[in-house]
Amino acid sequence: MDKHKSAEVNIPKALMLSVAAYVLAALLFYWLAGDQLHYRASRGNFDQPVAERGTVELVQGAVVEQTFQVKIQRLQSVSVQWGTYYRPNAGTVTMELINLRDGSTVMGQSFDAADITEGGLTTLTVDAPIETVYSVPLLLRIYADSLPGSAVSPLMSPSAQEEGFSLALNGVPADGILCMAVNGEDYIWTGLHYWEFVVGFGLLLTLGVSLVWYRWKRGKHSYVVDALVAVKKYRFLIRQLVSRDFKTKYKRSVLGVFWSFLNPLLTMVVQYVVFSNLFRFDVPHYQAYLIIGIVLYNFFSESTGMALSSIIGNAGLITKVYVPKYIYPLTRVLSSMVNLVISLIPLLLVTLISGCVPTKAYLLVPFALVCLAVFCLGIGLLLAAAMVFFRDIQFLWGVLSMIWMYLTPIFYPASILPENVAWVLNINPLNHVIVFVRTCLMDGISPEPVMYVQCALMALGTLLVGALVFRRTQDRFVLYL
Repeated sequence: MDKHKSAEVNIPKALMLSVAAYVLAALLFYWLAGDQLHYRASRGNFDQPVAERGTVELVQGAVVEQTFQVKIQRLQSVSVQWGTYYRPNAGTVTMELINLRDGSTVMGQSFDAADITEGGLTTLTVDAPIETVYSVPLLLRIYADSLPGSAVSPLMSPSAQEEGFSLALNGVPADGILCMAVNGEDYIWTGLHYWEFVVGFGLLLTLGVSLVWYRWKRGKHSYVVDALVAVKKYRFLIRQLVSRDFKTKYKRSVLGVFWSFLNPLLTMVVQYVVFSNLFRFDVPHYQAYLIIGIVLYNFFSESTGMALSSIIGNAGLITKVYVPKYIYPLTRVLSSMVNLVISLIPLLLVTLISGCVPTKAYLLVPFALVCLAVFCLGIGLLLAAAMVFFRDIQFLWGVLSMIWMYLTPIFYPASILPENVAWVLNINPLNHVIVFVRTCLMDGISPEPVMYVQCALMALGTLLVGALVFRRTQDRFVLYL
């Protein structure tokens, strides 16, 4: 790299800013992620079995005892489902959770039987999660002081079986499991060692920056410096190409840019009417669930479709003027990002209208959007290079993108997929981004740290492959244009 050519770019300043940005991002992420950085819903949580019948009427002297153990590091609650015989009841119901290892009472709470409804739940909770019951034998004891004819009954599932669970009704062993749910959290290992990871990656970043700086000072070739110089040198061209693509899309359109608002809304309305009424998916905040998937998939489909023809469509420029060829697919993705930003306005409006409460986790959404844009750029580089040599790619990609849409939970919940197909979601990069954004906007919390890693690796890995293929084939483009 000629140092005179890079003189327009303050290389030391740019590299130092990257280190400062890393430190700021690490601090900001620690604040935004909150408890989700350290804890996740426990994989040992026990889901309530389907109720089949009642146990015993909890009159004075009656007792229901469920022995069990769970692998939960931070126990938070135990819930029980009730039957009321569809009558008004009276008395006090007491629930106790006992540690069978030392005989101590872990939780205890009383409930008014008159407040218990048919099929309703009563839940034992604690102010602070209990961290001493992981794989410890526990006993849930339930009793009441009600009189006959005014007592409630815990529900049970005689056909349910679970290792380590045993049920006793008035001291007599019974088949099945009480209709109960046990919930808590587990520690996240990466969150416990967050600052060690920050320091470690910070040292690697500093080492990389120092290496780039050293090579630049010695006048050696550096892809990082080349990229900085190219962005600086061709920034005017990039703006013009992005502006051209954006204006061309809405040329002679009556509504113009308003279509970026209207398109996701109309698509959401149609799919909401179809799927919420015909299929009746039980998805909370379904309108928000739907529009998030639609907006993100539309960006993916549009950006990759535009990048696919970026080299062919600019053949006149490429054969006459030298410009780094990756500029063309890059500007196509950037112009699609303009539409994405505009589409975020109706997305946020629908999210708020559907009842989702804004939280600081909303500020984490840009991370997923950047990862998606980088992923689309990687795919776009691959498609643009392939399109030069094989014109059939445009038709093949249309079919593949449609298949990709149906393999992504955009309008249906992932839970309906059979087990032999569910593995597809784990290798679907688009699904990781959509789940990330839905977690931030609908649940109002930060995704687990592993989701950040999945999105980042998906984006960077695809970009690396796309860039390598594009770089190896770009010198032959002019022979096929």
